Amino acid sequence: MSTRKRQGYDGVVAVLPVTIPYARYSTRSAHWWLGRALGELVRGSGLAKAQIDGVCVSSFTLGPDTAVGLMQHLGMSPRWLDHIPMGGASGVVALRRAARAVQAGDAEVIACIAGDTNAVDSFRNTVSQFSRFAQDAVYPYGAGGPNASFALLTDYYMRHYGATREDFGKLCVAQRDNALKNPHALMKKPLTLAQYMEARAITDPIHLFDCVMPCAGAEGYLVMTEDRARALKLPFVRIRSTIERHNAFPEDPIQFRGGWAMDKDALYEHAGIAPADVDFLETYDDYPVINMMQFEDLGFCAKGEAPAFVREHSFTIEGSFPFNTSGGQLSVGQAGAAGGYLGFVQALRQLTGGAGHTQVKDAKIGMVSGFGMINYDRGLCSGAAVLERGQA
Repeated sequence: MSTRKRQGYDGVVAVLPVTIPYARYSTRSAHWWLGRALGELVRGSGLAKAQIDGVCVSSFTLGPDTAVGLMQHLGMSPRWLDHIPMGGASGVVALRRAARAVQAGDAEVIACIAGDTNAVDSFRNTVSQFSRFAQDAVYPYGAGGPNASFALLTDYYMRHYGATREDFGKLCVAQRDNALKNPHALMKKPLTLAQYMEARAITDPIHLFDCVMPCAGAEGYLVMTEDRARALKLPFVRIRSTIERHNAFPEDPIQFRGGWAMDKDALYEHAGIAPADVDFLETYDDYPVINMMQFEDLGFCAKGEAPAFVREHSFTIEGSFPFNTSGGQLSVGQAGAAGGYLGFVQALRQLTGGAGHTQVKDAKIGMVSGFGMINYDRGLCSGAAVLERGQA
């Protein structure tokens, strides 16, 4: 581990969270969804498109284009460009890259955008080409897609740490309660624990409401200097600390922890806070077991204690430990790579007072956690950010 002192993110902020409302299916391309997000950032900031001189892009269905092809499609000529194919970790990783680029003067205003389309067969096509590991080691056995992989992770976690389906269900029910206050959420009906428990099995022990619903949509935000944000009269969020880690703990025979466990001490030390100082948490939640792992690996409880932690809290917006206040992917929907931005964009809304009916009262410090790229038997990418409400 490096002993060099980490540089802070002083003077760099995130602003203008935007969501392009999700649709269950869409015949439009990923380019259209990403373009809509960029358009909202241009209109909301009052900047000309040419003044956005940096772009981060995340998408699973942009192919055969990459970020540079999208720039031609959108008529842009940025002097800084990044393509971040890291799924659920993309929102945090984009922030890290963009913030350092602005800090170094490589760009002045960076648009971070993520989006995907979802035609009837989009998810199946994405899964079939997701990784070489998956093609070689999983698909020959007819186990394509993330459900089987996460069933193994969930089964292991339940057997080793005593988690029950009722524990996972409590999180799903709380997230649905939060989602009902979010106009962008695709899930519009209340969910009871009884309905969760009675839902049909998908891949034991995973049942229907443990799985995200693929959809189309886009999310985005801007990164710029605090001086620029003030000049534009945009509410802003300061970056207290960030971490990312890839292919953590490869020796574990089955994944029961993520890269956050390696870096959480550095995250809190750099931020100058403790877990108890966090007013709300937004995690990547393609399956409930990943929420359990993040509670532990981010230091809100010890390893193996997340089931007890779940039983102690409500996780609703008005209750104890506000969590996935938008409803998370499990109740909003998973718009491909935009799922990796969902929590971050919601955190920006919370900390700029724009969360509407999902607003956590007096929220000043929030944490966002990302997890992505399930590759055969584990997720490879993890990241987290501590964010603070900016003062006008």
